[in-house]
Amino acid sequence: MTLITLVLRDVTHGQQYEDVSSFVGEDKTGSFGLLPNHDRFMTALEMGLCRFKSTGHGWLYVATSGALLYFYRNQLTLTTRHFMVDSNYDRISAALADQLLAEEIRLRDQKQRLRQMEEQVFKRLWELRRSETAYSHD
Repeated sequence: MTLITLVLRDVTHGQQYEDVSSFVGEDKTGSFGLLPNHDRFMTALEMGLCRFKSTGHGWLYVATSGALLYFYRNQLTLTTRHFMVDSNYDRISAALADQLLAEEIRLRDQKQRLRQMEEQVFKRLWELRRSETAYSHD
C-alpha cells in the first residue's frame, strides 16, 4: 500500500509522519483532500485546522496559523510559523482559539507601538518645521 510522508515544519521544530493514508485541508477555494499518488500540488492553507489519517495513530488534527502546502512524489510538506498536532479535536480547537487570541493581542500591541512611534515622528517633524519657520523670520 502506497502512503504519504507528511513533513510539518515551523520556525522552532519539525515532525514527520511516514504512514499517512489521506490528508484533508482548506485553502481559499474550500476544503480538499489528498491521497497517495496525487499529482504535484501547491497551495496556501487557511488559518485553522486540517487533518490527516495515520495508519499508526488514526485521525490527527493539525492547527496552523496558515501554511504553505507542497505535495510531490508522495511527500506532503506543510511550512508554517507555528503548528500543533493532537488526536483530540476539542483540545486542539481550544488550543487554536487560545493561539488566535494571543496573536490578536500581539497584533494590537504592535499596532499601538507603531501608532506611538508615528506620533513621535510627526511631533518631531512639527518641531523641526516650527524651528525652521522661527529661523526664517529672524
